[in-house]
Amino acid sequence: MSVVSQHADSVLMTSKPTLTRLATVFLRIGNTTFGGGDPTMAALQRELVQRRSWLTAEDFALAYALARITPGTNVVAFCVAVGARILGTGGAIAGALGESLPAAMLAVLIAWGYESLRANPFAMAMITGTVAAVAGMMWASVWLLVRPQIRGSRKTIRAALIFGASFVAAWKFGITPIPVIGAAALAGFLWKEE
Repeated sequence: MSVVSQHADSVLMTSKPTLTRLATVFLRIGNTTFGGGDPTMAALQRELVQRRSWLTAEDFALAYALARITPGTNVVAFCVAVGARILGTGGAIAGALGESLPAAMLAVLIAWGYESLRANPFAMAMITGTVAAVAGMMWASVWLLVRPQIRGSRKTIRAALIFGASFVAAWKFGITPIPVIGAAALAGFLWKEE
């Protein structure tokens, strides 16, 4: 890597975002990632936290957790929270509109065409393949969120137990997100590092 490209990368990572730059990130990622909120949030984490440093990993994780317990579309709530954290009200509006408006219009068009594709075995095979890809992207998103919490053996055990208990509570017992996240927050508080 040349000195010029290293300098350009460091300027990109430390520069303050403008509303236009932030809206462009939401528009690009929100409308080019597929598979729902988790892959979109993973792509936003790479862009906003790791690449551009516009947001800390802690702020990202907090916005992610809070968005998961809000009613409605979690990814929109997440983009609003992250946009607000970065640039206030303007950032919140950019997050909501940039992430959702073009994708919502595309979803309407796809829904109109779905009836004709439902009988096509090739189209259904492609849809089945995308389901597997989405599951993989969701696990990648989980790993990006859990990885910073795994530091030292006690912290790893704590993260693994809370993760496992939350998974079982949601999957096996159908417990809704609010009590699961509340219990996890309490467990994290009671089992804090010294």
